[in-house]
Amino acid sequence: MALHITGDTAADALLTDNPLALLIGMLLDQQVAMETAFAGPLKIEQRTGATDATAIAGYDPEGFLAAFKQSPSVHRFPGSMATRVQTLCQTLVDDWGGDAAALWTEGDPDGAEVLRRLKKLPGFGEQKAKIFLALLGKQYGFTGAGWREASAPYGEDGSFRSVADIVSPESLTKVREHKRAMKAAAKG
Repeated sequence: MALHITGDTAADALLTDNPLALLIGMLLDQQVAMETAFAGPLKIEQRTGATDATAIAGYDPEGFLAAFKQSPSVHRFPGSMATRVQTLCQTLVDDWGGDAAALWTEGDPDGAEVLRRLKKLPGFGEQKAKIFLALLGKQYGFTGAGWREASAPYGEDGSFRSVADIVSPESLTKVREHKRAMKAAAKG
């Protein structure tokens, strides 16, 4: 399994190999391009040296913010997003022993349980949690019963609705077209 979300080999390798990086990328995926959001974890790692939830949660907040602001910035809203990433990591430390993958592996959970766990995370509402669950099921090897139903409509086979469906430049284009169409329909 190898993810191909950002178009950057090193950023995609980190997302593939580090469940926390993937979770942080999803957290950052708002009001910026998907590639920018999911490249964020590599920038964080390169600038702070922190690669796990405990290190990020314990990182000096001012230093962490400075890493977010360094050009090119990790996110267009560095202040609020740096805080959100540290809060997410602290929650993982407190509730999951710092192990992001435990959200979808501990206790052999089904799709509905993983969705419930994700929705308890700071910064993860219903839609973000469903998209992340679809990403786990479609590309990250999660096979818990009912994951497609729990992540609906993002878990639909053959759809191009979200980051869960990006496996190539062509699929990225299809996801962008779908998002544009949805925005146009919402305005109309």
